[in-house]
Amino acid sequence: MQFGHSNLRAGRWFTMTLAEQLGNVGSEYERAVRWRQRNEMPHFDRAFERLLELLDLTIADQRWKNHRLRELLRLREVVCEELCSANVSRIGSLRKYFMDFAVLSRRNLEHLS
Repeated sequence: MQFGHSNLRAGRWFTMTLAEQLGNVGSEYERAVRWRQRNEMPHFDRAFERLLELLDLTIADQRWKNHRLRELLRLREVVCEELCSANVSRIGSLRKYFMDFAVLSRRNLEHLS
């Protein structure tokens, strides 16, 4: 599998807050959902791979090797179940979950400016 986030794997990812990380995961989730709903499977596959790569980087982040790890592992499981399900009506159920992190991340960045 060829990953497109080499600069993130090199360390930048591990400087982001959890909200920033999950906000970015959510962006890939949105792309995967859109491609899956359009039945554009090659595009879906690439977005899904990027989503899993970012989520796996988050899981590997040593800062979350506490009570958050269980939630991150469960999130990965739920994302895989949802996006690989034959039940298309389930797809997109995590939008609000990821959007909350994107909003929090944005709010934190604006606060720092």
